[in-house]
Amino acid sequence: MPNFDYEAPTSLAEALELLARPGEVRPLAGGTDIIDQLKSNRRNADLVVDLKRVPELLGISFNGAGLRIGSAVSCTVVHKFTAEHGGYDALVDSAELVGSIHIQNRASVGGNVCNAAPSADTIPALLIHEAVAHTSSISGEREIPLIDFFAGPGQTVLQKGEILRELVLPTPSKDTASAYLRFIPRNEMDIAVAGVGSLIEIDRATGNVLKARIALASVAPTPVRAYAAEESLEGSPISAEAIDQAADLAVGSAVPITDVRGSADYRKELVRVLPIRTLNKCIERLG
Repeated sequence: MPNFDYEAPTSLAEALELLARPGEVRPLAGGTDIIDQLKSNRRNADLVVDLKRVPELLGISFNGAGLRIGSAVSCTVVHKFTAEHGGYDALVDSAELVGSIHIQNRASVGGNVCNAAPSADTIPALLIHEAVAHTSSISGEREIPLIDFFAGPGQTVLQKGEILRELVLPTPSKDTASAYLRFIPRNEMDIAVAGVGSLIEIDRATGNVLKARIALASVAPTPVRAYAAEESLEGSPISAEAIDQAADLAVGSAVPITDVRGSADYRKELVRVLPIRTLNKCIERLG
């Protein structure tokens, strides 16, 4: 492992000052990705700033304004909290799929976002719930819709010295349900060949879909929304035919590659299958 300095600040102000230092400064919100990247020389660092002791980044709360998740909150805590409070089922689904239980205890949802892997499991769930990234630096704060947060594989729009402070998800209506599913070659502890998160909001008086959201992972350089598929569902009753049509349209949003985990054609077929399954899961959850 290359040599680097290490700091563990205990306030956000202190962390931001450290992150603004010259050179290659890397934040650590869990470490399950960055430590391996440093060991394998895929990334380098002059200074690593451990954010796990910064109180401002460790909060998770829910109120009328929605769900707020500090960037250093572990996947285990996010899973337990969202399962207890309800309304964000896709996030419940995805948070318990990030590696092993041991990794979930350490890894953070914020770190999963900032690592910006196209295959990240929690990102589709966050996208369909229209999460907004709140960032901080010594220059000020920004609010960035999460769909605009990713610049490429392993790349975000964060600037030098800027960190993700928290993720904010608006409160869904009581007639909203969501779900996340992925396909992996093994039963567990693997990277998704494809992952899909879906959300629907139903008008119970008419049976029409008021809102539809479908997000795809591991089938493009960044996580993507399947806008055409969403639009095809909105304004009409939910049905098997409507779901099939949406699944067909979702394939058009995928631009997958062929790698050791699967071919591009195989991934496109998964993008057709997984929206059907997640949308039907939403219907089941709506009762």
